[in-house]
Formats: sequence, structure tokens, C-alpha cells
Amino acid sequence: MLASTSLETSSQLRAVVFDMDGVLVDSHPAHRLAWREFLRRLGKDVTESELDFVLDGRKRRDILLHFLGPLTDAQLEEYGKAKDELFWLAAASIAPVPGVFEFIECIRRAGISVAVATSAGASRTRSMLKRLGIFAHFAAVVTGEEVGAGKPNPAIYLLACQRIGCPPNTTVAVEDAAAGVRAAKEAGLRCVGITRCGSEEKLTAAGADFVLPDFVNLTLEKFHSLVGMRPQRSAPGI
Repeated sequence: MLASTSLETSSQLRAVVFDMDGVLVDSHPAHRLAWREFLRRLGKDVTESELDFVLDGRKRRDILLHFLGPLTDAQLEEYGKAKDELFWLAAASIAPVPGVFEFIECIRRAGISVAVATSAGASRTRSMLKRLGIFAHFAAVVTGEEVGAGKPNPAIYLLACQRIGCPPNTTVAVEDAAAGVRAAKEAGLRCVGITRCGSEEKLTAAGADFVLPDFVNLTLEKFHSLVGMRPQRSAPGI
């Protein structure tokens, strides 16, 4: 569904920056399970709607503070490790988002830079991308540990653009959470939303320029059209 019909076509597409959870990998069910069990062990039962908070692109620290209130640095470290251990127990069922590997290979062949900007910690990000076999594909991987404020603050996308040497107005973000969309748009990027159940309206309201269910059959030509950007003149095979 097109969220905006007034995109300018003045910029050439030079880079695509992907969020990780829910965009590269369908990890939300595992996160829900891990957070529910982690909080249960601390004597806090949460509803499914309350758990939606953990899927909106926030840093682990912010999620812990949201559910548990003020915590010391030592508690944040301890609880964070405990939650991640539960996540990896549930990670066997995690699969890539349909079509994402093919799309990444398509844009890389065209000479377009690819990067990751995720609220996840550095260790889990590296482990997940290496498990998927795509860590080496990215020109930069920026994690939540590298910025002071998490999404929807634009800092993580500004840093990603800096790392890959591409101005925000030549870069497209791919996000599945409203906070991530707002971060990308505030940083000056265009943004494509990848939906999960019931998220299309939230992504559109947050400012996503276009919303798709996944990457299946997404060609580079179609992507250029959706985001209203021209291909690089030197890009081969377009």
C-alpha cells in the first residue's frame, strides 16, 4: 500500500539500511516468548498487548526500565544477559523474512551499499547475522550500543549513513516498527515498512513511504519506483 504519492525523484538511490528483527529475520515470536518468560520469572505477568512494547524497535535497556522501573547498571547487565539466554533457547525456530536474501543480493549486484541499523546489542546482532550467513554482506552494522538514545531518536540512522558514506537523502531505510520509521524519517531517509500482523496502519501513520508484507518478488526496478528514487547511472544490470 502506497503511503505517499508525492515523493520527489531528485535523488539517486545509493544505499539501503535494514533494521534486523522483523526485517531481516522473523524473530518477533522468539522475542515475545523470551520476554514473557523472563518477566514471569521476576513475578511479573504481562498481557499480549503489553508485550507489543518489546517489538517497537526499542533498546533492551529501555524495555527493562519500562517493565521493571528504575534499575542499577548491574541489574541492567544481569537482566539483559538473562533475557538473551532465554531468547537463544527459542531461536531455533527463527527464519529469514521471505525474499530478503534475494533482495539483498539484487541490490548489492547493482552497486548499492547495504547496512544494518538495529536496536539490538552488538553480540546478538553479530551472532544472528553470522548464523544467517550474511554478516559479511553489510558495509556497516550499527547497533543500539553505539548510540545514546534509541529509536525513534534518529541518531542510529545518522550514524549508519556516516559509516557507509552516503547522505540520508540518497538512502532508504527498511523498518517494521513505528519507532524505527520515525527514526529514519527524522534522519532524512525515505523508509519502506515491512508489516507484521496489524502493523500496516501504524507504519503508515509513522511516515513510511511504502508498506510491503515481505521481500518476495521485489525487484530493484520496483523498489526504485516505490521509493521514488533514480537508479545510480553506473549501476550494472538495472
